[in-house]
Amino acid sequence: MREQKKTTRRDFLKVATTSALAAGAAPVILGRSEAQQLKLRPTRPIAPNDRVRIATIGMGIIGFIDTETALQVPGIELVAAADLYDGRLVRTKEVFGADVDTTRDYREILARDDVDAVLVCVPDHWHTKIAVDAMQAGKHVYLEKPMVHTIEEGPQILAAQEETGKVLQVGSQYVSSIIYDKAQELVAAGAIGEINLVEATMNRNSAIGAWQYSIPVDASPETIDWDTFLGHAPKREFDAVRFFRWRNYWDYGTGVAGDLYVHLFTSIHHTLQSHGPTRAFAQGMVRYWKDGRDAPDVMMGLYEYPEAATHGPFLLSLQTNFVDGGGGGSTFRFVGNEGVLTINWSSLTVERNPMSQASLQQIMEGYNSVRTFSEAGQKAFEEAYRSEHTAMPRPQPSESQEFRAPQGYDDRLDHFANFFASIREDAPNVEDAAFGYRAAAPSLLANMSYRQGKALGWDPEAMKLIA
Repeated sequence: MREQKKTTRRDFLKVATTSALAAGAAPVILGRSEAQQLKLRPTRPIAPNDRVRIATIGMGIIGFIDTETALQVPGIELVAAADLYDGRLVRTKEVFGADVDTTRDYREILARDDVDAVLVCVPDHWHTKIAVDAMQAGKHVYLEKPMVHTIEEGPQILAAQEETGKVLQVGSQYVSSIIYDKAQELVAAGAIGEINLVEATMNRNSAIGAWQYSIPVDASPETIDWDTFLGHAPKREFDAVRFFRWRNYWDYGTGVAGDLYVHLFTSIHHTLQSHGPTRAFAQGMVRYWKDGRDAPDVMMGLYEYPEAATHGPFLLSLQTNFVDGGGGGSTFRFVGNEGVLTINWSSLTVERNPMSQASLQQIMEGYNSVRTFSEAGQKAFEEAYRSEHTAMPRPQPSESQEFRAPQGYDDRLDHFANFFASIREDAPNVEDAAFGYRAAAPSLLANMSYRQGKALGWDPEAMKLIA
């Protein structure tokens, strides 16, 4: 059995900092570690042998964002890019320079001797094929989340990483965030006691938030390599909607769970040093965006986590609503028996409210069964209570502290700095194939549970479905 760790107020103050924990106390501004700062601001110029030449495969929204972020890390050079839409290849040269080679065929990139690593930012159904091909071609891989399109694909990437020895890092950047590092530290120190529940919501209320991405006026079979896009997906006639809004369809994407839940699983597993749940159940529906999509626009998931070396058993509740009339937004709460840790985009707050023993007055006069006893029974109860409790309980003070990332902080930049450091130093990376699979699999279980209408079992250690 795992021994529960009790944290005193002194322990919490030590972890939280020496700041006064009171209403209105100034938030603590977090900073990068010295080692992380060196990755972004080296003390000497990057030697030619330490430069990393990259190519991006898939120049969609995240492809541009990832490439721009990667190039902020010292010593990184973009030499090539691939995409199936000609307009994006033109835009790549406009943004990154005419000397960047572009192609529709990612295999041309893998054949180049001047590419050390690739950023794989393609639709989900191409993740496994391209990632495995890239590692076997001798390239390091930054693979966008979710790591795989289906649970069955996971072992292929695990095996390729093991066989080739190449760095594969999954692109769910919260693993590298100073916010989640602090959350991990606080939870491990017992700041909120024993966790029993984690709850998260990620809601939106806009067309773009619901993946209704814009379609260029020149989209056609001439400007888009439709057949290659389909890959192993079912064959069908050209459809620009499916090409530019692929997240809506099971053939190419993984819906709400693969886009959003995987970030939450990544964050939870990093914070708690957990390997994942053993049971999953999800329900969903297409409530508003009835545009032919497969994936629900409203979805809820419930997961059961077992006792582990780093945490006790707890339940996880996830919710996404793309039709949130409240305007959208997110919540992320780790609930323990002594407090709650709440995480926002750029800050976290830990609040301690240790459970106090009720006072005698509360017992005798409050919402309690004593009031229903006879007068003689109440008197006898009070006398017995006083004889058994010579010291009356004292109320425990509530405490809170906020921690914030500095203005302009970008955890995606830290994630890329970690990726390139792993390549240069031949060191383990922060989100390898095993970690990525353990975050992707429970996300995909939500889709499977929704489509099959039943709860599903999962072995997080062996990374296998349980019949």
